[in-house]
Amino acid sequence: MLHALQRRLTYFPDRTTPTVPDDVRDVTLSTSDGLRLTAWQVEPSTGDGAAVLVAPGNGGNRAGRLPFARQLAAEGLTVLLLDYRGYGGNPGTPSEAGLRSDVRAAWDHLAGRFDRVILFGESLGAAVVARLATDVAPHGVVLRSPFASLVEVGRAHYPFLPVGALLRDRFPVADLVPRIHAPTIVVYGTRDSVVPAEQSRKVADAAAGLVDTIVVDGADHNDAVLCAGGVVVGAVRRLV
Repeated sequence: MLHALQRRLTYFPDRTTPTVPDDVRDVTLSTSDGLRLTAWQVEPSTGDGAAVLVAPGNGGNRAGRLPFARQLAAEGLTVLLLDYRGYGGNPGTPSEAGLRSDVRAAWDHLAGRFDRVILFGESLGAAVVARLATDVAPHGVVLRSPFASLVEVGRAHYPFLPVGALLRDRFPVADLVPRIHAPTIVVYGTRDSVVPAEQSRKVADAAAGLVDTIVVDGADHNDAVLCAGGVVVGAVRRLV
């Protein structure tokens, strides 16, 4: 039963379609397996021609990341807020292979328009952009609260289960980052109750393109300091 229901323990989408704010433009992304996904693009009033692809974690939808996108836009950056399949009114059901296709569609949308694209991945999104960054050439990568692999974070939460044998979606971030040569910044909190801090450190230690590790003392996984504001915005601006 756990094997059959495992994706319900991994992905927690808000499936409702959020209302489009006045300062946001709906963008349609076409995936390689034939889905049409809606994302939000937030434009700066003035900018320097760089863009940020924001890949979210495993919960909520794009509306929850809008404050972060607006802060980046205020810094002169165009921001694409991706929602995966099954999230935010999008069709489909999330899986590792599906999310890989989704983020590639988002990359193709931005890479055709901008010379510099920064990949920002939050938690599960860090795993999604890490895989993407092994296939494309981003200008920089920010991994916020990354886990070493979904297997390792699963073992941390369910030590009584044979997680390695059960999981179909594995997201091996620590194995991917040695193949990423773009400048990389890892950001995490020391009191993360979702992704143990030692797993984020493991990712940072393995990253071939690491330029900085930003450790936020006392911060938990979803604390405001890690969701928006100077720490994460500053990490993106540094890579731009």
